[in-house]
Amino acid sequence: IHRNVEYKKLEKMGEGTYRTVFKAENRETHEMVALKWMRLDDNDEGETCLLKELKHKNIIRFHDVLHGNKKLTLVFEFSGVVTLSNRPPDVLFGAKLYSTSIDMWSAGCIFAELVNAGQPLCPGNDVDDQLKRILWLLGAPTEEQWPSMTKLPDYKPYPMYPATTFLVYVVPKLNATGKDLLQNLLKCNPVQCISAEEALQHPYFSDFCLP
Repeated sequence: IHRNVEYKKLEKMGEGTYRTVFKAENRETHEMVALKWMRLDDNDEGETCLLKELKHKNIIRFHDVLHGNKKLTLVFEFSGVVTLSNRPPDVLFGAKLYSTSIDMWSAGCIFAELVNAGQPLCPGNDVDDQLKRILWLLGAPTEEQWPSMTKLPDYKPYPMYPATTFLVYVVPKLNATGKDLLQNLLKCNPVQCISAEEALQHPYFSDFCLP
């Protein structure tokens, strides 16, 4: 799949535990792309093979793979970081360095949407509206609850919405253990968000059996 195509890096879009993503331009077509740089390990070739097979209108397009010295760069169509309604507060506040907690927050939003027959949990119109909806639903965290919040690039103060129990009412069809799982996925402070492994061990899944 590799071709002799050059890409001009424009800006760093984000950085995670193992990977860094850049916005870039294809020098031949001038198309905007996302370059996902990562350290090379034994699992990356398997991920690349899987990405080649994924072709669907709802899945970001995989263009190319570039091999370098102990690193691999995957080239994707350019898209914003996470659908607006699924973005966690730290990303909405402009965080460039984030961990797998971004995926767990998104999983919580999708979980709630599935339970509510396709109705997004917080269907904001823009970043500001999205943050207001989240903080009204979950309560605005204090600096004690989220110490690094005020240091984020796009942070600005919002009304101190009180912590409420509204979340349990917006998913009325979800049972008590499901609501507890959702509350553990949707934590404003990313450090407090449960991991994928912890989520799979949650009692909500105890009644599920693999086929």
